[in-house]
Amino acid sequence: MEALAGEFKLSEADLKEMLPSGMQSTMFNRVGWAATYMKKAGLLESTRRGYYGITPRGKELLQKPPQKINVKFLKQYGEFQEFLHLKGTRSGEKKEDTVVPVNLETATPSEALEGAYENLRGELADELLARLKKTTPAFFERIVVELLVKMGYGGSRVDAGKAIGRTADEGIDGIIKEDKLGLDVVYIQAKRWDTSPVGRPQVMQFAGALQGQRASKGIFITTSKFTGDALGYVSQIGSKIVLIDGEQLSQLMIDHDVGVSTVSVYPVKKVDTDYFEESI
Repeated sequence: MEALAGEFKLSEADLKEMLPSGMQSTMFNRVGWAATYMKKAGLLESTRRGYYGITPRGKELLQKPPQKINVKFLKQYGEFQEFLHLKGTRSGEKKEDTVVPVNLETATPSEALEGAYENLRGELADELLARLKKTTPAFFERIVVELLVKMGYGGSRVDAGKAIGRTADEGIDGIIKEDKLGLDVVYIQAKRWDTSPVGRPQVMQFAGALQGQRASKGIFITTSKFTGDALGYVSQIGSKIVLIDGEQLSQLMIDHDVGVSTVSVYPVKKVDTDYFEESI
């Protein structure tokens, strides 16, 4: 940021300019998004908090430096195209956006706001997932406990904490109450995996463990993905097993305020027409 401020000869007033929310400087916001966009295009990589390193692709690009690097330029990279067209949704799923990305020149203010919100949420989900993959197994279990309790399972954090990570019984990592009264229980399998997807054998082992406990409900949570065979197997068996992959996990964490904090809120209001109805 200091180097860029010098390059563009920004004044103290320029550097102090804030976003409309008043929560962040315009400079900080733009530098952050520029770095994010180049990271999504594979030109930069995160090295530690607040630091980026240039990638081999970035070094190759600088052999013949372009006049400018903007969104149009970055669209030549497939990873960046995927970033633009895969948007997080409130349902916890990521789906391909069949709508052309929002054009600020033609979009209504509401459409522009919705598009910006989806982009912010998608980037937050990606950052959450990257951090989840770097946590220790014990800390990942704590996150799972926190999320399940906030979703209404487990009764209390104390109850859930006693249940998770204590059984280690043939593919079962823990047991948690389905509701606060404990009328039924749900068996948990939590896998903090980085790259390789969870396949059918692992899910079959979990299903077998449920049968061994005469249980009918289970949740398999991973920071990775599930293979098509694993998803197909779950749809065919009698036991109710819910598979939550890394993308859905990060979306659930956002929905239930686990590991995230609210930076700003923009209430969208309309005129109350009833208020202006004069009584006769």
